[in-house]
Amino acid sequence: MLNVRCSVFPSLLVAGLSSFAADSTAPVGTQLIPYKPGVFRPDPVYPPNSYDADEQLKIYGDKRAVPMSRPLIELGRELYREGPFKPGREFLGKKNLVFANLLASGDWRTAAAWNDTGAADFGVVATRLNLDVDLRITATERVHAFFRPLDRKGEFTRVEFGRAKNKEEFKLDGNPEALFFEGDLGAIGSGITGHNSTFDLPFTFGLIPLIFQNGVWMEDAFVGGAFSIPAKNSALFDWSNFDLTFFAGFNKLTSPAFVDAGRLSDDHVQIFGATAFVEANHGYWEAGYAYLRDARDGKDAGYHNLALGFTRRYFDRVSNSIRVIGNFGQSAQPGGRTANGALLLVENSLVTSLPSTLVPYANFFAGFDRPQSAARDAGAGGVLKNTGILFETDGLTGYPTLDSSANDTYGAAFGLQYLFKLDQQIVFEAATVQVMGDAVGRISQGAQYGVGIRYQRPLNHAWIFRADAMMGWRENDKDISGVRVELRLKF
Repeated sequence: MLNVRCSVFPSLLVAGLSSFAADSTAPVGTQLIPYKPGVFRPDPVYPPNSYDADEQLKIYGDKRAVPMSRPLIELGRELYREGPFKPGREFLGKKNLVFANLLASGDWRTAAAWNDTGAADFGVVATRLNLDVDLRITATERVHAFFRPLDRKGEFTRVEFGRAKNKEEFKLDGNPEALFFEGDLGAIGSGITGHNSTFDLPFTFGLIPLIFQNGVWMEDAFVGGAFSIPAKNSALFDWSNFDLTFFAGFNKLTSPAFVDAGRLSDDHVQIFGATAFVEANHGYWEAGYAYLRDARDGKDAGYHNLALGFTRRYFDRVSNSIRVIGNFGQSAQPGGRTANGALLLVENSLVTSLPSTLVPYANFFAGFDRPQSAARDAGAGGVLKNTGILFETDGLTGYPTLDSSANDTYGAAFGLQYLFKLDQQIVFEAATVQVMGDAVGRISQGAQYGVGIRYQRPLNHAWIFRADAMMGWRENDKDISGVRVELRLKF
């Protein structure tokens, strides 16, 4: 049965259908539906002074404009403004229009804490400014820089008190933490040739920050380049979507596997690798390989680093991620191999009747020998930073944590996160670290246990308040504790 409804020119439509029905070639079984004028009705007419705009907004979930913070600097086209916009320039071709603008945004964090790290017990007030500067050229090309002007080499502008001698340090650093160009070769080619590109090839070079596998396998910025082959699929392997990324770094790469006189070495380490993201098996896979080369004279700490992860939901109740990192191929070092071993991470969260706001979780880990991330910034914390809040430092006040190195240890973190009406967050957690293997060279001297709590909420569209507290008990070592409050201004 042919069922057609139209509110435009109904008489013409009916006439056409009548001819169609009378045609001897019309398919058998078709039936004309008579036109009924009552089907087409005018829009409702509201009596004077009866229209309520607020009531109409409720039809769409009561959505309305909300106050929002603006970037510190907006030159050229502003960020997220209503149109109409001025047309783009054709400097790079009609197919790759220029919409130049300069944006500066970021956040300013200030925190006060009282920390007992076991080695010292002190108070600190510290501040940190994160400043992103974005020079946008086209829809796909830009130059980006990231600065932290109030800290240098992991030391922040701060005031320490409660020690035998109080300490004040004002740190300034104009060097960029990241400075890179990124673009898409397909879009650039379209601008040059005037024809639509048949491929996408995003790339970047400079002092580039790379984060892979949620920052567990890699979280660092180094001098180098990378490119991706995105949004592919494979009928042969039943892959609905996969990406491939290739990267290389030649300077400023940070890895705990390369140490000179007790300090991290980042000037002579090179890295070459690739990663893959694959949607398959009702979840997604993440895989990575990197070779780290030691370019220091007389040194040979280079090694291979592998990572594999799989994430999916089971029985509509448990969200699960399993991740493995393996290090091998490093020659014997004077103080022992610095990258030799494997790490198993298992992360689980329960899907409750309030799936968006009430999230219980249970995360487990087991580290054998001395596993390492492929690259890890000194301020990024340990490789277990995502296992729980008791393994995550704040990158500002030196807030203490349980051993997050996974150096011949295993353990777990059990917690409960509640997000109220998506307007605030509270997290309760208990965690443990257990030791295994030879105590020689191991960071943990014995078993560790800890409890922690975190609370944060936005005060308005620009300010965020956060508070943390933790207590840790360590066998064969001094106990640790910390309490802190923080204000963050976003702009």
